[in-house]
Amino acid sequence: MAKGKDIKGVSEIVQNGKHFKFTITAGSKVIQNEFTLGEECEMEFMTGEKIKAVVQLEGDNKLVTTFKGVKSVTEFNGDTVTSTMTKGDIVFKRVSKRI
Repeated sequence: MAKGKDIKGVSEIVQNGKHFKFTITAGSKVIQNEFTLGEECEMEFMTGEKIKAVVQLEGDNKLVTTFKGVKSVTEFNGDTVTSTMTKGDIVFKRVSKRI
């Protein structure tokens, strides 16, 4: 944990209709995940673990999925992206700004 706290991550999100491509770079690690809304896809975590999930659009600005008992919500508001992951009463929230 102490080692990872100083690594700054950069995320690139590209949308083409219902298809999304997320590229996350943290230090020397690069993860690329692609999905189409409503279709099952395989996603990779920074740990290298892969899971299958279906991403849905809620309203016009929230991407929502559930995997391994974790609910993930990514909300877009102007130049701000808020990612919230919830498992039981544990909540992880990250707020990113456009650069």
